[in-house]
Amino acid sequence: MPLPYHRIIVKIGSNVLTQENGMPDLARMQHLVHQIASLKQQGKEVIVVSSGAVASGRSLISVSEKADAVSSRQLLASIGQVKLINTYSELFQQHQLLCAQVLVTKEDFRDRGHYLNMQNCFRVLLQNNVIPIVNENDVISVTELMFTDNDELAGLIASMLNADALLILSNVNGIYNGDPKDPASEVIREIDASTTGFSSFVTTQRSQFGRGGMITKCHMAQKVAQLGIAVHIANGKTENVLLDLLEENVLNTRFRPDKTASGKKKWIAHSGTYAKGVVQVNAGAKAALSSTGKAVSLLPVGILQISGDFKKGDILKLVDEQEKPLGVGIAEYGSDKAQERLGQKNQKPLVHYDYLFLNPELN
Repeated sequence: MPLPYHRIIVKIGSNVLTQENGMPDLARMQHLVHQIASLKQQGKEVIVVSSGAVASGRSLISVSEKADAVSSRQLLASIGQVKLINTYSELFQQHQLLCAQVLVTKEDFRDRGHYLNMQNCFRVLLQNNVIPIVNENDVISVTELMFTDNDELAGLIASMLNADALLILSNVNGIYNGDPKDPASEVIREIDASTTGFSSFVTTQRSQFGRGGMITKCHMAQKVAQLGIAVHIANGKTENVLLDLLEENVLNTRFRPDKTASGKKKWIAHSGTYAKGVVQVNAGAKAALSSTGKAVSLLPVGILQISGDFKKGDILKLVDEQEKPLGVGIAEYGSDKAQERLGQKNQKPLVHYDYLFLNPELN
């Protein structure tokens, strides 16, 4: 029985779109576009998060060996992004489909208003049967403001658009219970949203042309699955991988989706980078917040100290007594009032449960 996904994010890694010599793999792109066109014929909405700009640039220009890494990346990405989107455009036109380029930076997720504006852009494209092709704007994002890799970007897009599934196409068949090169290692078919400790069996080796490793993929996938979105990691070089995956006919790892969170919680979950303040809670508050089965808000009585200048509506990062991150939430009032009420009983919550997202490993 086919998987009942309607809105699907397809993330195509640089290793899938790149040949061993670092040049673009046009035959693979054509095959993937053909599969996406088939999904569109089935009435599905597809958003593509695609790497490959740097590889496309490499096919057009040679970079001086004297150039520094940042300049080289900017040069290749800016030239290559044009080539990449034009290639996608030509390939989709063969199926009478239109695609659109959406370039984003991490800063584009910086506040609720900007987030909703970007969300609306995607909705307009989907309503008009246009396939968004999303990539990080590598020309501008060359600092700590970069996404870890396009997996992180795909996770943000999936939660923003309330997707049914995120399909991550890599150069391996899924998450292995050991080194993928070891014949004794097997693909883990299903991972629960509460699973932790990936580093014990996932290799830390990064892919040859990509920025991220498999542990990064695992943590991102788990975060997205906890928001109620199924995540699959599969081999993008397998023939008909997308169509077979949805028919459950191909080897892959599925992160089982947890209870669906509200749209606001989905935004909060990925907004820790923009926290205006840090709230340290005591052991009692940590225990209450991490208890399963009941909704708990963060009260001033459980707060040890507050740092940062924040107003009502700003993002706060929650940490425990050892400074370990617990989650993120939205402030119900400013830092002045919060300082006054520190440690006091019978006070209004600083973070209401509806606007609180706790890290998966706490639950």
